Amino acid sequence: MGRCRRLVAACDAWLVVWQKGVGRDVGLRVVCCRRAFASKCAGFRSASGGKKEGMGAKTVVITGCTRGLGRAMVGEFLRSGWRVAGCGRDTEQLAALEREGVESGVAHFFGRCDVAREGDVAAFCAEVIGRFGAPQLVLNNAAIINGNAPLWRVDALEFSRVVDVNLKGVAALMRHFLPAMLHEKGGVIVNFSSGWGRSTSPEVAPYCATKWAVEGLSQAVAQETDGRVAIVALNPGIIDTDMLRSTFGEGAAHYPDARSWAKRAVPFLAGLGLKENGRSLNAP
Repeated sequence: MGRCRRLVAACDAWLVVWQKGVGRDVGLRVVCCRRAFASKCAGFRSASGGKKEGMGAKTVVITGCTRGLGRAMVGEFLRSGWRVAGCGRDTEQLAALEREGVESGVAHFFGRCDVAREGDVAAFCAEVIGRFGAPQLVLNNAAIINGNAPLWRVDALEFSRVVDVNLKGVAALMRHFLPAMLHEKGGVIVNFSSGWGRSTSPEVAPYCATKWAVEGLSQAVAQETDGRVAIVALNPGIIDTDMLRSTFGEGAAHYPDARSWAKRAVPFLAGLGLKENGRSLNAP
């Protein structure tokens, strides 16, 4: 057992080196070796303290898991028996999710990560792969919206932040998860778009621009994976969340809340497969 621990620790050390610039192919081999050693010696670890987890369990990754749709999806996936790996920026909500994960008895990992920061994303993805292997489902849900204003009144910093989270964050998660997923020849990445990724409205131009870009990015990467991993753009619909209230005000109350949406959407998302590669879908 001591030898196994030393081997796993060595792989962990190499993961740190990989994040600092070692070639991606080398990094992927290290991740696979670390997973094999950890599984053989102690089973897959959960964030709550090292329970063994069956090989048949599936892993879902949810970005923006501390609020809105992401927060609602976590509970539904845990209740369905999925291993859940989530990231967000709200440390209090991450702690609450950790408690929920412990109570569920399902392996899980919730980590602080700003998807606009490449280093955060690299570390989060390496940790997920090290714990659970390549995920079967990645939900690129994290997003922000600009304050209602015409473009000429949106300053450059606010515009850049919307692009960094909504578009570059989606690309970063794909960049770091796809090598492992392609190695396993399976899995689905769902990039959350919007009705405003297929239409437009005034005073949300930066948000519209990023969601149209998510649609194009998803279709292009779907061609690059050659069907070995499905890349899907999803319009979740209109849901009463803090983001919607920032634009619709009290009118957001006329739409379903996040929990009601998640009860319908999670079974739909869990059923997606390689045949959906390249499609632009609408949540039920």
